Formats: sequence, structure tokens, C-alpha cells
Amino acid sequence: MERHYGWVIVAVGALMGCIGMGSMFSLAVFLDPIANGTGWSRTGISAAMTIAFLAMGGGAFFWGWVSDRHGPRIVGIAGGILLGTGLVLASQARSLLAFQLVYGLFLGAAVGAFFAPMMATASAWFDRQRALAVSLVSAGLGMAPVTVAPFAQWLLSGHDWRTAQLVIGLVAWAVLLPAALLLRRPPALTLAGGSMAGGAGAVAGEGPTPRQALGSRQFLVLAATFFACCLAHAGPIFHVVSYAMVCGLSAMAAVSVYSLQGLAGLGGRLLLGVLADRHGAKPVLIGGLLLQALAIGAFLPARGLGEFYAVAAVFGLAYGGVMPLYAVLARDYFGPRIMGTVFGAATMVSCLGMATGPAVGGWIFDRFGSYAGMHLSSLAIGLGAVAIAFTFPPLPRLRAGRLEPA
Repeated sequence: MERHYGWVIVAVGALMGCIGMGSMFSLAVFLDPIANGTGWSRTGISAAMTIAFLAMGGGAFFWGWVSDRHGPRIVGIAGGILLGTGLVLASQARSLLAFQLVYGLFLGAAVGAFFAPMMATASAWFDRQRALAVSLVSAGLGMAPVTVAPFAQWLLSGHDWRTAQLVIGLVAWAVLLPAALLLRRPPALTLAGGSMAGGAGAVAGEGPTPRQALGSRQFLVLAATFFACCLAHAGPIFHVVSYAMVCGLSAMAAVSVYSLQGLAGLGGRLLLGVLADRHGAKPVLIGGLLLQALAIGAFLPARGLGEFYAVAAVFGLAYGGVMPLYAVLARDYFGPRIMGTVFGAATMVSCLGMATGPAVGGWIFDRFGSYAGMHLSSLAIGLGAVAIAFTFPPLPRLRAGRLEPA
């Protein structure tokens, strides 16, 4: 029975990620209504997303540490409270600065509670099918564009943006807070007692402390690969609609390319998760990163709708598929006791790439009038991520609190 409860954890983690990420990214749906209703600039409104990514990174690290110390339930409850509060307060904001800070800080911190800690918790429940379980949690994030965004659009069809955002906040409270009560540690960690985070509570022979882990070569390679991967794909993801329209596609066709990309990411998470369980996370990650880089480069010659569909499908499969594998590698290297702290720290580094990529891509287009520079630089960074991933050390044996090569 306890073994099967792991799938409940997977379902709750996927639900939280879907609602959290969907609420944050629904800003794209609200962009025009907010701008038209308030007179705020679209650039200023969009800046809330940059703040959210930065807050998500810091939140992932903090909430991962809290999850290791006190368990995932309190993290899930706190994330649900923050998400609903942020949406409710943002719906009442009367200045652009207030909106940016409330939306960015509250929603970013909330999604940080749902991303790294929930994937870390799911990974700790499984020895077999671990990559698949983590990929299914990540798939909840991929469902965001086809769930919360359409719900937001439906609300906007009959209400103003403030009412629509308020309703989403109330729904988030109603769904997430009861769901968070289902979260719990796996029995092995619960029986181990008290603090799971190491440090003062670490026992010799039980693995490294967080300080040792974060200073290890394994973590540095993990974080650097994660950062380069996100920096490479963030710009092409964010600007794909604009790029497709520059290439002559209609607005509706360009949006369909973006949607296909997101749907392909769902399939990629499941496919690469299954492959990682069979062949190991490292070789599958390297293959996925290489495929991602080549797909980024393939956007350059794409012109017709069919070509965009083909490239978007491969690109979405690749970037969606590699994302859960970082959590699997963190679990393999550092074990479940400090998994939340380690993966949260790696996520914090990756969010810097996610926050930087779209801004740099926009600057390149404004400066040169073309997205070619963005795709070429993203291709180079993507190949750099592949090169970094090749330097992953062999999986360690945890001995006397030290990370040692196998």
C-alpha cells in the first residue's frame, strides 16, 4: 500500500505544478486586457514574468530546504496560500509597480514551492520507475498551457481582467490547499526521524551534508548543464510566435506552432523518462540536449507552416524531455535526504537562464531586426550544454558523508 501511495504523490505534484505554472504563465492571456484596462505598457506588465522567474529560482532553493527539514506537506500548503494570495492581490493592484511586485514575487515563490520540492519528493518515493515518476510530475507543468490558460480566456470572455484573476486565485486556494494535505514523506525517510537535511543532524555514513553537496563537482556540473540548457531554449520558446510571424505565418498559425511545441513536450517527458529508467539518465540527457540544440538550429531555414510544425515537434519533445532528468540525476548523486535542497539550488541557477534568454532574444531582434542571432547563439549555448553534460562524474558511493567517485 505504501509503495502505491507514491503514485498519489505523483498525481498531487502534477496537479500543483499544472495550476501553479499555468497561473503564472496565464499572464500572456491577460497581457492585452490588462494593458487596455489600465494603460500600463506591455513591457512593464511583462516584467512581472522576469521577476517571477527570479523569485521562482530563489523559492525553489528555499522550499527545497524546507521540504528536506520539515516534509513536503507544509511546502505545498505554503505554495497554495502564496499562489492564491498573489492572484487576489494582483487583481486589485492600482499601480504597475504594485502589480509587478505582487504578481512576480508571490507567484514566483509559489511555483518554486511546486517545482523542485514536488519532483524531489516524488523521486524519493521510487527506486524503480523513478525517472517515469518524476517525468509525470513534470508533465503537470506541461499541461499548464492547455488547462489554466483556456480557463483564463473563458473567464475573460465574460468578465474584466480583475474579476477573472480573482476567480483563478480563489480556485487555486480551493484546489491546492486540500490537495497539499495528501503530501507526505516516503516511509524510509519518515522512520529515519527528525531533520532530513543533514548539517547538524547529519549522521556519519548517511551521505553528504548540503554544504558538501553544493560544493561538489557533481553539483557544479549539474547546475551548469541545467543553466546552459535553459538559457539555450528560453529565447526560442518565448519568441517562437513572433519569429513565425516574421517568417510570414499568420497569427493563428504561429500560435498553433507554440501549442504543438508544448504538446510535444508532454510526450518528450514520458518518452525520455521511460528511456532513462532503462538506459540511465546521463546518456538520455546528453542525447536530448543534442537533439534540442539541433532543433534550435533547424528553426533558421524553416519558412512554411509544415516546416515549423516539424521543427517545433522535435524541439518540444527535446526540451520537455530533458527537464525532469536533472531531478533524476540529483537523486542518483545525492540520495533522497538532501534532494530538495540540492535540486532546489540547481533550479535556482537554471531560472537565471530562463529569465535571461527571452530578454536577450528580444534585444537581439530590436538591435539587428532579425532572430537569426538569437537562434545561432542559442544553438552554440545548446551545444555547450552537451559538452558540459559529458563531464558528469561517475555516480558516487556515499561514504562517511563524502562524495566519492565510483
